[in-house]
Amino acid sequence: MLRSIGLIEFTSIAKGIACCDEMLKVASVNLIRASSICPGKYIVLVAGDTGSVKTSIEEGVRKGAAYVVNELRIPNIHPQLIPGINGTNEVKLQDAIGVIEFYSIASAIRSADDMLKAAEVQLVELRIGYAIGGKGVVIITGEIGALRAAMQAGEKFGKEDGYIVTSAIIPRPARELMDALI
Repeated sequence: MLRSIGLIEFTSIAKGIACCDEMLKVASVNLIRASSICPGKYIVLVAGDTGSVKTSIEEGVRKGAAYVVNELRIPNIHPQLIPGINGTNEVKLQDAIGVIEFYSIASAIRSADDMLKAAEVQLVELRIGYAIGGKGVVIITGEIGALRAAMQAGEKFGKEDGYIVTSAIIPRPARELMDALI
């Protein structure tokens, strides 16, 4: 099981692709996602053991230099995180939905991990950058009390790093909204 992840956001698509190649060659990591995102940026998300992820991210940051917007490393990620990013998690929507929007993809991923570790909630989706202006959006579901605790944990990190846009808690969402989210 992949337990550590690392992400780099680049301002250049060409530089991002070149750095991705170097990151994969320097360490034994799995490529989770490498893609252009809005507005003309590029992200590389890798997973593996903590040491390999650290080596890969350090190489990407070194090679990317001035083209690096943001970077992230999380050892010991929550098991729902990668399926949430890939859209492969099975979700049973519960009493409430929580949504937090971030200016930074790295902030969204970090906050999603914090939220999942803070309370018994399910990650509905973790949208990262594509077709949403380069932002990150975390959508969770759970019992209202657990959801509030998770949202508080996610908002705390987002406020500390200054990249939070806004958040919403929706108790008893309309069935049509719940169906649209899965």
